[in-house]
Order: sequence, then structure tokens, then C-alpha cells
Amino acid sequence: MSTEKTSEAGIEPAPATGSRPPRPKPAKLSAGAASKRVKAPSKEARTATSKASPQSVVRVRRAAAPPTQDSPGASQKNQGAAGPDFERLSYNFSRLMEQGGKAFAAYFKPRESGGKTDVTVELTDALRSFSRIAEHWLSDPARTLEAQSSLAVKFLGLLSHSLRRMQGGQDNPFVPHEPSDKRFAAAEWRDNPYFDFLRQAHAIISTWAEDLVQRSGGVDPHTRDKARFYLRQLTSALSPSNFLATNPELIKETWETSGDNLARGAALLAQDMEAGNGTLKITRCDTSKFELGVNIATTPGKVIFRNDLIELIQYAPATETVCKRPLLIVPPWINKFYILDLNPEKSFVRFAVSQGLTVFMISWVNPDTRHRDKGFEAYMRDGILAALAAIEKATGERKVSAIGYCIGGTLLAMTLAYMAETNDERITSVSFFTTQTDFSQAGDLKVFVDEERLRALEKKMAATGYLEASGMASAFNMLRPEDLIWSFVVNNYMKGKAPLAFDLLAWNSDSTRMTEANHLTYLRHCYLENRLAKGKARFAGKILNLSKITVPVYHLATRDDHIAPAKSVFIGAKLLGGKVRFVLAGSGHIAGVVNPAGSPKYQYWRGKAPDGEFEDWLENATEYKGSWWTDWIKWIKRQSRKEVPARVPGNGELPPICDAPGDYVRVRY
Repeated sequence: MSTEKTSEAGIEPAPATGSRPPRPKPAKLSAGAASKRVKAPSKEARTATSKASPQSVVRVRRAAAPPTQDSPGASQKNQGAAGPDFERLSYNFSRLMEQGGKAFAAYFKPRESGGKTDVTVELTDALRSFSRIAEHWLSDPARTLEAQSSLAVKFLGLLSHSLRRMQGGQDNPFVPHEPSDKRFAAAEWRDNPYFDFLRQAHAIISTWAEDLVQRSGGVDPHTRDKARFYLRQLTSALSPSNFLATNPELIKETWETSGDNLARGAALLAQDMEAGNGTLKITRCDTSKFELGVNIATTPGKVIFRNDLIELIQYAPATETVCKRPLLIVPPWINKFYILDLNPEKSFVRFAVSQGLTVFMISWVNPDTRHRDKGFEAYMRDGILAALAAIEKATGERKVSAIGYCIGGTLLAMTLAYMAETNDERITSVSFFTTQTDFSQAGDLKVFVDEERLRALEKKMAATGYLEASGMASAFNMLRPEDLIWSFVVNNYMKGKAPLAFDLLAWNSDSTRMTEANHLTYLRHCYLENRLAKGKARFAGKILNLSKITVPVYHLATRDDHIAPAKSVFIGAKLLGGKVRFVLAGSGHIAGVVNPAGSPKYQYWRGKAPDGEFEDWLENATEYKGSWWTDWIKWIKRQSRKEVPARVPGNGELPPICDAPGDYVRVRY
């Protein structure tokens, strides 16, 4: 997501081709001033410089650098000039070459030993998918002619429109401008016929190619989904907004700063390439401004239980009395738990505590080789079931409400189905946040799951026993390439602007590893084979049947979710056997959940229990302004109306181990 507002200013016109702007006559210098002119270095001096140490060369370069744009000398020199400071432009070009060389060196260093990279695997898969689509359209001459004609007609219309505009006409755009597309927010994309043509041409080609993929009826659905996914990566990468010569903002900035932006950007690129050990690790946030327990993850509490897989946090009460039934939150282990405790204003944890709930949070270990065999069943036993036992010791309460977020919710649903088979009734109500239990409509992440990709993943994880933190992070970023990849490429490496400090992006960059056994089970049994929805999943010899989950359920989906699509969540909710309140929040997987009651940005919809088609449910649902948090707190309190004196962490049988947010959350790789 972009952290910069796009400029609406116009481009400063360049001098016309074949002519030069009039140069101001040089002022006469006094004898004293003339004596201060800097002479070109002699041949001997240049030879001495070439033999100097690298450190001395750097000092010479700095001393010889032209004045910056902000210095008085530069300001006076550029007054009345029709272009950049060409002396500084030349200097910045040399900086660009130097930093670009460092970036290339960092890229090639780990590849000197050869071998297949992840990029090679992705490229091979993309080309294979595109070739199947091309084969479908080229195998029939009629289809080939149809594809060619549809593109030609659209381009002829665009050319006619552009010619009329170049002749001074004010024609409506052939492809309307989309205000929500931040890439083309600058006025030049609409007002300048050249950039307007580029914008519309890119849109025409992208839409045409997407249509070809969509209408490739002879290609199997999985291949079509992969082709659509890779096509989006390609069209996002080839957007004219990503290139200096075709982006009016970049041209303007380069012109006005004499290339300072490109030199700074090359330095940032070299740093990120080195940080990624040859793979571009885009810096999206200034994480130095955030410290766990200081200005992020700050809700007070204590770690009251720890094993090899989890730390259990009990948060300090904020009210004199609390609901008798404690609340256990099971977050995803793909990211760290403090997405639900970003800061006091955005913290779902702080909100729940302030409403009189005793809140417990699982903090998953950031795994290493020791945890390679920890699969879903281990995460149930050493995670959720261990937490329930600890809560009973800490509070004396056996009955608990629970929340499962994302994959944490999938594990919680499987655990509830297992508990139903073993007559374990400790969890008496449950909330699922953006949780999938049926993966038949699981969205774009399914493109990463087929037998060939799983075999490659098994081979990749065999040596270490885990998936590197960057693995899933890259996959999630590819789901929204315009916002999470290319906006930062333009901002960081072309505008030369260092990323800002933003708590959500700081959390997003604090990614985690995943154990081999857990990750392969999730991808194969859920995404590939959909065993849980089909009633074929097993825990400890027990077949898991979701219809046996009969406790009250609050099921939250988010409307623009790319990770757990709302339709997929809806289909899974229908499999449950109890009373389900289905709620749809505005926005996506994160922003739709973290929508504070105090300053909500998005609305929510509530309707009847999930049944039939999702589209019909949404059409008949009622829209409410504000945050779904207020609806949820009313629902959860109705599940346990009795109150007891507030519980202080450590006053039960389990003494505090350390302060929240604990130690496991601080481990980074």
C-alpha cells in the first residue's frame, strides 16, 4: 500500500527539440573573485588520486561534489534556468552507476555457485500456464482471428481518441480513469495526451489478456487460475507508472532534483538487495521506530504458561468485575499475534479487556529445526488444549469462550470437532475471524498448491525442517502486487524516498517461519484435498466432523479478503452444526478485522444464518455503520452474563513468567 500521496502538479516543460533556452550573460568577476575559481586538477594530481586508497577516493569525491539543491550556491545557479543542474546531474549519474553496481554484485553473489532459484521455478510455472492458454487460442484459426480482432478494434478506437486530443479536442477517454487506482492519480495521466494514451493502452492490453484467460474454456480451471494470477503479476510489473520515461511524476521529480532521487533510490536498492542476500527484500516500513512492549503490543499482562510451542499471555484487567467465562484467542502462526494489539487505539485485545473480559492470548513460537515434526495435531495438543488446561489453573474456570483468527481459526475448528468426538465441552462459544474450513473457493493462494509445487516445497524444507519467513510473505505480497510491491519500488527506488514508520507494515515485516510438518499438512490436506470439509480429516484416530460443532458461533468474513475470500468463509460456515451469526465486515483480511470501535473506517453487514448462495445472503443482509466490534461484544457477553471480581495475572496457580508480550514474539530470523 502506498505511503505517499501522488502529486497533482503538472510537468515543467522541457526545452523544445533543436533549440536552446537563452543563457544569461555571465557577470564580470573582480580580480579577487576570479582568483577563487577552482582549477581543473593537473595530470599529476589525477594520477595521485587514482593511486590513492579507496577511503581517500571517497573523501576526494565528497570534496569535489557539486553543491546540493538546497545549498545557496545551487539555488543561485538554478535561478531562471530552464532545466536541471547538469553538473549535479552528471554527479548523480555516477552515484547511480556506483550504487547500481553494488546492487548487481549483491544479486549475483549467492548465484555464483549456480542452482535453481525460486524465481526460476516461478517463471517456469508461469510460462507453462501461459503456453496452455496460448495453445487454446492458436489451435483454432477462428479463435485466433477473434482474439486479434478484439484487440485491434480497441486500439483503433484509442488511436482515434488520442489523435483528436492531440489536435485540441476534449474527447471523453476511451478507457475511463479509475479514481481508486493510485498509480494514475496525477493529473498528467488525464491532461497530457501522451500519458493518457499510455494509461489507456495498458488498461486495454491488460483487460484483453485477462479476458482471453477467462474464456479459455478448454483449459483446466487450475491452469486458468494460475495463468490469471501470473498475468496480474505481469501487467502490474509492466504498468507505465513503474518506469521513469513513462511516469510523469518521476520525470518531473528527476528534472527538478537533477537526478538526486535516482541516486538515492539506487542506494536504497543496493541496501535491500544486500539485506535479502541476493533477493530483493523491499523495505516497506521504518521498523526502527517501533519496539515491542513500548509503542506496539503494549496492553499490560503476564506470560503465565510456556511450553515448546506456545507462551500463554493473561492480560491485566481494566474493570473491577469481569465476565465469569474467560476468553482464549488463537491467532495465526503465519504472522505474530500482536496484529490484535498494534497500539492502544487499534488494539482488539485492549478493547476486549476494557469491556470486562479476562483475555488470554496464545503466542506461537517462531520455529526452527527442533520443531520440524510439529504438525497440526501437535499444535492442537501443545497449543489449544494446553492453553485450556493452563486457563483452568489460572482462573479456576473450566468453561471458556474462544476466538480463532485465519489459520488459527481453522485449527480451532478442527480442535472443536475433535473435542466433540471426545466429549470435551470446555469451549462453550466460539468466534471465527476470516476463517476457512472449506477450501473449494479458497482464492488466489490455491495457485501455489498442486502436486508439483508441493514436491518442490518438500525438497526445499527437507534440509532445515521449516519454511523461511520470507516464503509466505512473498506469496501474500503477490496477492496485491500494485499495493505491496510496485508502489514501494516506485517510492523507494525511483523517487528515492525512505519508507515511513507505520505500525501495520512494521507488524507485516515481522514474519515467522513455519514447521515442515505443519505447513505441508495445511497445504495438502486443506488446500489441495479439502479433507476437513469432506469429513476425511483425522486427529488422533478421530474423524473430524464439523457438523458436530454445536456451540454458538460468531463467524466474521471481510468483503475484500484476498486470503480468505468471503464466499469461501461463507461456504465453510454452513458446515457447522450449531447456531451461527454470520457477519461481513468492510475492507480486507487485516483492515476489516482491525476496525476499532472508537474510530471505525468501515461498515459491516449482518443477515440470517448462512444458507444458500453467498450473493443472495449479501443482497438480503442489513448494512450497519461503524465497527463490528460493538456487535461482537454484545454477542459474546450474552454467552456468559454472570460476573466475578477481576482476575489479576499470577493470582492463580500459575505464577508470572515474564511481562507481556513475552519472549517468543521477539524472536526474528
